[in-house]
Amino acid sequence: MRYRLSMESLVLSKRKAVHCTGVLNLLDPVKEFQLSLLPNSLQVEGIVAGVDEVGRGALFGPVVAAAVILPDLAFSELAAVGVTDSKQLSALRREQLAYEIRAIATDCRLGLATVQEIDRLNILQASLLAMRRAIAQLNPQPDMCLIDGNQRIPHLLLPQQTLVKGDQQSLAIASASIIAKVWRDRLIVRLSQRYPGYDLATNKGYGTAKHRLGLQQLGVTRQHRLSFSPCRQENSPLI
Repeated sequence: MRYRLSMESLVLSKRKAVHCTGVLNLLDPVKEFQLSLLPNSLQVEGIVAGVDEVGRGALFGPVVAAAVILPDLAFSELAAVGVTDSKQLSALRREQLAYEIRAIATDCRLGLATVQEIDRLNILQASLLAMRRAIAQLNPQPDMCLIDGNQRIPHLLLPQQTLVKGDQQSLAIASASIIAKVWRDRLIVRLSQRYPGYDLATNKGYGTAKHRLGLQQLGVTRQHRLSFSPCRQENSPLI
């Protein structure tokens, strides 16, 4: 079943009892709804982390992941202020929400995979590596990781559950997407000063027309992903 409920409708969802390992618990209604998205056979008890990555489709820079643990009381508050998939928010709103998420989160950590790791492993495996690195830094360690998408994280020694379009359904995953996006955007803006000519401050490393023109005129830099076809240029200088 696919859910297309707005964050406002989640806040208004009817509060009901949820059974976890035989114990009756009354949960925040937003958290309760999000747990209901998980398979019926999966029992969730304890600390849950949301995990997401950004920068998978970019031509330039690392892929960055975030892992976020939210306290129960944070769910309705973050839903009310509009936390959702980072791609649906303006840059200014992401910055504002990132501040609020960090202020209220139990813990929030970042992980990344470098351009060299992306080229060596492929972008999918590098993205999963970045997620695993973010989770490894969490304190406390979660009892369950909700992973955006349909790919499980290899070698993760914790229970995990994938959730397709999770950043539109889980506040913890949406919070992770915002934290990762804001941090990566800031990094690319800083790198744009070192590598002018690619319009990086605007495109954040993605393959816009101006970025591709810069590749044609200047060649690739050490932060371009050579395994991505627009960056595969013979005899291109590494600047």
